[in-house]
Amino acid sequence: MRNKRDVYLDDRPWEEALAELLAHLASLGSLSPGAPEDISVEQALGRVTAEPIFAVNSSPHYHASAMDGIAVDSALTFGASDTSAKHIQLGEKAQVVDTGDPIPAGCDAVIMIEDVHFVEDDVFEITSAAAPWQHVRAIGEDVVATEMILPGNHRIRPMDIGGILAGGVVRVKVHPKPKVALLPTGTELVQPGGELKPGDIVEYNTRVFGAMVESWGGEALRWPITVDNWDKLKDSVQQAVLQADVVVINAGSSAGREDFTAELIRELGTVLTHGAAIKPGKPVILGEVMGKPVIGVPGYPVSAFLTMELFVRPVVYQKLGSIAPLPQTTEAIISRKMPSPMGVEEFIRVKMGQVGEKIIATPISRGAGVIMSLVRADGMLRVPRLSEGFRAGETVKVELMRPLEEVRQTTVVIGSHDMALDILANHLRRKFPEASLSSANVGSLGGLSAIKRGECHCGGTHLLDEDTGDYNVSYIQRLLADRPVVLLNLVYRQQGLMVAKGNPLKIKGLEDLAREGIRFINRQRGAGTRILLDYRLKQLGIDPDSIYGYNREEYTHMSVAAAVASGAADAGLGILAAANALELDFVPVVEERYDLCIPGEYWNTPYIERMLEVIATAEFRQQVEALGGYDLRDCGGVMYRQGV
Repeated sequence: MRNKRDVYLDDRPWEEALAELLAHLASLGSLSPGAPEDISVEQALGRVTAEPIFAVNSSPHYHASAMDGIAVDSALTFGASDTSAKHIQLGEKAQVVDTGDPIPAGCDAVIMIEDVHFVEDDVFEITSAAAPWQHVRAIGEDVVATEMILPGNHRIRPMDIGGILAGGVVRVKVHPKPKVALLPTGTELVQPGGELKPGDIVEYNTRVFGAMVESWGGEALRWPITVDNWDKLKDSVQQAVLQADVVVINAGSSAGREDFTAELIRELGTVLTHGAAIKPGKPVILGEVMGKPVIGVPGYPVSAFLTMELFVRPVVYQKLGSIAPLPQTTEAIISRKMPSPMGVEEFIRVKMGQVGEKIIATPISRGAGVIMSLVRADGMLRVPRLSEGFRAGETVKVELMRPLEEVRQTTVVIGSHDMALDILANHLRRKFPEASLSSANVGSLGGLSAIKRGECHCGGTHLLDEDTGDYNVSYIQRLLADRPVVLLNLVYRQQGLMVAKGNPLKIKGLEDLAREGIRFINRQRGAGTRILLDYRLKQLGIDPDSIYGYNREEYTHMSVAAAVASGAADAGLGILAAANALELDFVPVVEERYDLCIPGEYWNTPYIERMLEVIATAEFRQQVEALGGYDLRDCGGVMYRQGV
């Protein structure tokens, strides 16, 4: 086993690194498709043709009637008009036909049955002449024998299958699917579904890779987990190179004690690049062993996904004789300042929705290890290498990760977090499949600020007025004085201290947070929960500086609950539903009102009307109440109007 560190990473532009990889592989002939496969046309969907496909027969292969009617010799109909009807007798040059029937000899046109009037059993009347070959499908109208149906290097679509079969072809030659070996590495990895102990990481990356490879047209070969052992990894790589066209090694690409992927590739073949100027994904390794591309991708899921897209996807497409399609893009307005380090191209996941005439893009978690940032993302924003980021309100180009029309039908909620919004989003999608709800958690004050900037359809808020004890209204009057708004109640909810199961530290209330040895986790500034905490601490005469962890912040109730459940904190203020979700004990502090602040211009739009319809359903209410700690006595009720 080797433990040598390879700590010197390159910092190359990713386009340059990819171009060098492709040129190197092309010089070895490694990007050429393999020997063609002969398959049934019915199995050819999504496959890429290895050679042109020519028709072996014409379609139709006979002159066919295109209508139900009467096939005639068009010369018999000349002179017919509205003022001079013409009578024709059925016979050799006037015969009844149905759609698809062969045109009888001596006939060259079809009169639709709707345009004839039988005056006797075998005599009909017409009032307009038939043009030659009217309503006739001539031989080869669709495809002519020997005509090329599809060129080589064409990805076969559903309609192509019909065209191929119409031309009399039942088997086609296609490029073989490039085999991509996926090697998960790491002693800490465990297969999905098993019992987890501290230090274990579920091995889902190669499942994601496999789905990506299949969507590109390749064949994924997923290897068993290889522990961090030089000889075992070397054996796995050597076997994979023999069996696959492309080898992807997941993890071990960085510069830690057990990150020896680069050294191993270098021993077995060639390392072209170790480190690209991208974020996330910098430690990517581009190499070649025995003429096969061997690519080391980082272990963090977002880094891994991105490097697969940038470096493995082009290789798979070239092995198929194709070019990777460009992503769909749209222009959007950045909702808040987005700094980025100079010298690297950063890829930022964003939530999107159309608010008024603008599509708004709001960045979500930038962490390389947050797979849910990809699940929740509507688009990917690239910050150029020589840029320091974007200003709030700047127009940017975003690569879409879901259809643009779906983005346009999204109700954008920015503000305080509540689990009822997740249930609302689910029921909204079930009741209105064309619509969705996007929730960005920036705190109550952040939500009202987003409304002021015109960046959302509504904002979640639970801001307590210390003077009146009321919620939200005074803040709206102060911060949104010039904006027509409707304040709609969603829920009343229990706020309290979430503590470990059994409450081992016997925490009874907020006053215990100042006890020595109690580790607290807070919400971010501007969050309604943070404002509530500060209000109650002031009432109790407790100095926030006396609370260990007061300045440690999270952005959602579930994140606070997770910190307590993991033992990283002893207590955190949050809602009962979050405590129940992670089986924590709960020390009640107060019932608070959680409202949705809706700009007046959206009150009578589908964005809000659909949401109100869902809120009124028994199914939604029952599911929210089942979470625990919720009271829906005013759910859907208007608590305040301003200028509407």
